[in-house]
Amino acid sequence: MKVFALILSALALASCATTRAPPPIIVKVPVPVPCISDQLPGPPTYPDTPATLRAAPDLVEFTRLMAAGWPLRDARLVALEAAVEACRASPPGP
Repeated sequence: MKVFALILSALALASCATTRAPPPIIVKVPVPVPCISDQLPGPPTYPDTPATLRAAPDLVEFTRLMAAGWPLRDARLVALEAAVEACRASPPGP
């Protein structure tokens, strides 16, 4: 009986020594990364705000304010489109 208990104990210890830890599992999770940072300047102060257009005394002043705002908006649109195109062209995050 002692021999049986000794053999059983030896087998139990041997089985514990032979088990290996399972290999680590690598899980790749996409992490959202903002593409556009604070590189873009804020919008300019446009001369053709709704308040200034309502306060325009005549059609000439109204047209002058509108004509002054268009180039500013066009320049802003070009900058924003360039930033979006750079985001589309950049590779995805890590």
